[in-house]
Amino acid sequence: MANINRVFLAGNLTRDPQVRFLANEKAVANFGLAINRRFKGADGSQKEETTFVDVEAWGRQAELVGQYLTKGRGCFIEGRLKLDSWEDKEGKKQSKLRVVADNVQFLDSKPRQAGAPGAADAGDAEGGDAHPAPAPRPSRPASPAPAAGDDEPPF
Repeated sequence: MANINRVFLAGNLTRDPQVRFLANEKAVANFGLAINRRFKGADGSQKEETTFVDVEAWGRQAELVGQYLTKGRGCFIEGRLKLDSWEDKEGKKQSKLRVVADNVQFLDSKPRQAGAPGAADAGDAEGGDAHPAPAPRPSRPASPAPAAGDDEPPF
């Protein structure tokens, strides 16, 4: 039987990503993700629970996460679980599950800094360049082009 280690999560960042560069100049970004689940309780009332997950992204993806994601922003993560183990100061073994992101998609286009050129992005960070969000549609239809030979302005 084949083993599968794959997770898909959609949620909001609980803190700004922390990006650092290793000695080999490879970037790593760490951030938290909150995933909300709504369900009906045994008594019929609406309930909500939140799961908090630590996420780690690497390389160009980590750089894009650090550049475009901030606390509160939504994202979709595709990745795998990784178990970190260590000994604490008292010598007790500790462990923690985290998600190593293979693909991060930005779910909203809220810019990091208002007015910053190119700050809005709704693409993904799948190890390559982020794809820009589609251009917004005009709120009203554009005026028709003037007919050939029409010397009057269209207003």
